[in-house]
Amino acid sequence: MVHAWRKVINLQKRELWSKSTMVLDRKIAFIDLQNETIKTESIPLDLREKFLGGRGINMYLLSRRYTPDLDPLSPQNPLIFGAGLLTGTLGFGSRINITSKSPESGHLGDSNMGGAFGAELVKTGFSHLLIKEKSKRPVYLFIRDNEVQIRDASKLQGLDALETQRKIRLELGDEKIQVACIGQAGENLVRFASIRSGLKNSAGRTGMGAVMGSKNLKAVAVRGTLDMKVAEPKKYLRCYLGNLKKLMGTKWANALSKNGTPLLFHNANTMGFLSVRNNQYTSVGSRGYLLEAEALDPYSTGMVACFSCPVHCRHRLWIKEGKYEGMRVEGPEYASIGSLGTKLGCMDLQDIIYATELCNRYGLDTISTGTYIAWAMELYQRGIIDQELTEVPLIWGDGKLICEIIHRIANRKGFGDILAQGPYAKSFFGEESSEYLLGVKNFPLEMTDERLPKSFALGMATASRGACHMRSRPSIDVLGLPEEVLKKIYGGPISKELNSYSGKGRMVWWHEVLNALCDAIGFCRFLTVFSSPHAPQYNEFSRLILLCTGLKLTPGALKRIGERICTLERIMLVRDGISRPDDTLPKRYFEEPIPEGPAKGEVISKEGFNSMLDEYYRLHGWDKNGRPRKTTLRKLGLG
Repeated sequence: MVHAWRKVINLQKRELWSKSTMVLDRKIAFIDLQNETIKTESIPLDLREKFLGGRGINMYLLSRRYTPDLDPLSPQNPLIFGAGLLTGTLGFGSRINITSKSPESGHLGDSNMGGAFGAELVKTGFSHLLIKEKSKRPVYLFIRDNEVQIRDASKLQGLDALETQRKIRLELGDEKIQVACIGQAGENLVRFASIRSGLKNSAGRTGMGAVMGSKNLKAVAVRGTLDMKVAEPKKYLRCYLGNLKKLMGTKWANALSKNGTPLLFHNANTMGFLSVRNNQYTSVGSRGYLLEAEALDPYSTGMVACFSCPVHCRHRLWIKEGKYEGMRVEGPEYASIGSLGTKLGCMDLQDIIYATELCNRYGLDTISTGTYIAWAMELYQRGIIDQELTEVPLIWGDGKLICEIIHRIANRKGFGDILAQGPYAKSFFGEESSEYLLGVKNFPLEMTDERLPKSFALGMATASRGACHMRSRPSIDVLGLPEEVLKKIYGGPISKELNSYSGKGRMVWWHEVLNALCDAIGFCRFLTVFSSPHAPQYNEFSRLILLCTGLKLTPGALKRIGERICTLERIMLVRDGISRPDDTLPKRYFEEPIPEGPAKGEVISKEGFNSMLDEYYRLHGWDKNGRPRKTTLRKLGLG
């Protein structure tokens, strides 16, 4: 694998060594859609040193505009695009964060997207965009080499995400243009609409597509030809190759290259932490083979990667026969298989692939879409709602029905118009319905059930954007590593038992800080200490940043940057009134032991949960109510 990548790198050497613009020279564009004005500024060096880029600088920008009474769908709510500090360079990912106040939860909104859009954005000379106000007409942005244009998008209205990208490339006459856009769901202000790029790249969570739609903004198209100077290219290349060899020597990276994220399905099913029928069950037992990674092999035409990533973790699929004959897609990921599959009782892989593709084209978050449909199905099962409201019988596992509901949600038709409101649909379903919408901070749970893995449970309860596996989930916990190894990684005692509470507060805190840093760098979550103890972390990041940008940031300084981002996010939540009682889990987790399967009897102990939460707060430097202490704010320069 490394040998093959040396060939690719040799082809890039001349380009890498002839860069003319420093990475740190990337600018921010402030775009006022109402007045159609654009202002560009350099990003101060001290801001880079405190927040790096990506999620870090995005949160700094959002925090200066964030108030409890800010309506997420109002013109005043900013929409912020932010590429990671190293996005666009030769490295281990090319991520971009899109940030705003969430129309889904009503709190902090943020989503991370891969693919090639972020890399193309930084080649235009910009790393961040802050978009404010609302356009009087449908528009899209075209950004090319230090120039931002606001263009008419009236002919793009009503198009899905793939058609929108194709039309923009045709209009501008350049197939290399990268586009981030919304489909019909974003235009119709579905509260969990996503922003889409390429065949499957999604800024899916927290409804950023609805924010984009509320601004009458259909798309952001980017095409850059500017080069970027690397501070010490030869040393950077050697450092990169060393880290590449280490990473691709891990079992995790090789398995990910072969099977993609669907490989995670097997452990979740056999250990008992899947969401099945809205978390009424946690395993499908021997039927799991129908949805495991190997089940995609008959349809797979190969694996592809995001820009500059050595791990090819996404499937390209071609369904050659059956009810969806001729369909060619990318994905689905593990999250979509769980959310649109087992969570809804659906075990037909072709139905799941098609439902995922519908979400991708409409611009819907697959996780939230599956969760809200599952919620409605359980309400129907229990007689809390009936067919007079739902229009059709909500039967578990009916793939055709699932796809029909997706059509109705995206186009806000009939019962779909109610589900398009996300958690606010409780006002239509009645107070009794709240108990069955499993969520945290008004944001729905995902494709797993956390009653067995206690560290996962704490991560769900404390994630800054609401229930979320990508903020702090220590997937490494399922490996059962020796406790001396865990202590070496985390700097304190950790139990190796998945259902133990001991040390799991430390584990979640550690991953939360690391993940915040990775989002600021642009580094892919799956290539860190997510599922492998041998993946790159602070020492490697420090060296890569120095050789690429010239910034001298020690591993300790990088940890503080991660902590600074987490604490700044917490400050915004505190402004919204979020405190300890909100860092909790659904009633089902505390009161209903898992009824059957490999995790039978598992439940969350309130005493054990509170012990984890106390440890997590203490390590962050927050008080027992989850408020950052003044000493912590001073230490992090957030006073």
